[in-house]
Amino acid sequence: MSVKLSSWVWDGCAAQGVKGIKLLVMARLADFSSDEGVCWPSVATIARQLGAGRSTVITAITQLEADGWLTRTERRNGQRSGTNLYTLNAEKLRTAAAYFQSSDSERSKSGHPLNKGLANPDDSDSEHSGSERSNPERSENANKQGSQGSESGHDPSVTTDPSLKQISSSGNSGESPDGEDSAKKIPATKKWGTPEDHQCASWIFSRIRTLYEQAAETDGEIARPREPNWNAWANEIRLMRTIDGRTHRQICDMFKRVQSDPFWCRNVLSPAKLREKWDDLVLKLAPVAHSGVMRSSFDDEYYKNDIEAAAKAGFRV
Repeated sequence: MSVKLSSWVWDGCAAQGVKGIKLLVMARLADFSSDEGVCWPSVATIARQLGAGRSTVITAITQLEADGWLTRTERRNGQRSGTNLYTLNAEKLRTAAAYFQSSDSERSKSGHPLNKGLANPDDSDSEHSGSERSNPERSENANKQGSQGSESGHDPSVTTDPSLKQISSSGNSGESPDGEDSAKKIPATKKWGTPEDHQCASWIFSRIRTLYEQAAETDGEIARPREPNWNAWANEIRLMRTIDGRTHRQICDMFKRVQSDPFWCRNVLSPAKLREKWDDLVLKLAPVAHSGVMRSSFDDEYYKNDIEAAAKAGFRV
């Protein structure tokens, strides 16, 4: 999965008027692509994941190719046709996204009302400083997502999330929580957290964006999640590591469990909310044991000891 290309698709394609099923197809291809834009998922896979017909997906791909957003190369497996090889036009996507971001920056400077409230998908992050909201540093963070290689382009029957392999907690254990003095000395423009914290935040946002895509399948409307305050998100992940003792893998695994629950997937949409509800989530999302909470032998032993104690005390049993 290329986080960089996915972000360019949502910014660039949407700004250029690519909508509906074409935007969803581009988003799915970007999810399968390496950072160079190469992938080869089957049409059946894309259609199944989007809940669309095969002919609808083929038509959308043909139109995207005609508009210059991608190129399609037919592959053959012996006498049979294999899956097509798709190459997204990364340069066109980058240019379109840069134009959108520059326009968005101009609206921010002029106090344009459309730019208000775009800081965070979850209102629980509103407590963070406004000075950090003006500098999401989105493109810089996206460029740090190394190329996933051709492995991300396979027709997926993948059992593990490739992005989880890149999140390592070994290099972050030496970081200590920030105190009152250090908070005063750090300028407002400083990036909070380590690169791994920012990568973990980017992974969480990509999962949230997938939820929006799935929701769009039912009503046909394209709902685009608001860009988060990356500094605030990375800082919450840093606090979960340094204060709460969680690792990046534990954070990602818990968020995957959250997204599998129909209630919590709509109510936990940021690292801050994940940290706030962590203890409740541990209990409510824990696997249910078939044998119950306590062993039956525990009850038998308890009552056996109780009867023996009563007999020794002179009570009739």
